Amino acid sequence: MTEVTVTQIGNSKGVILPKEILAKLRVDKGDKLYITETPGGIQITPYDADFARTMEVAERIMREDRDVLKKLAE
Repeated sequence: MTEVTVTQIGNSKGVILPKEILAKLRVDKGDKLYITETPGGIQITPYDADFARTMEVAERIMREDRDVLKKLAE
């Protein structure tokens, strides 16, 4: 487990990720990250443009076809 501290960054709050964590994520300065809430807590993953587009399509379909999907789940 790695401990980080919330700090002031300009007018915002943020955390500084240790270089070991950045290496494991395979990200560097300027790269984007996903922050996802999961049943087990918060998950941080590297940003993937293809995955982002796929999720946008999935969310749109789930929104538009909510009633059909709910019926299928029964």
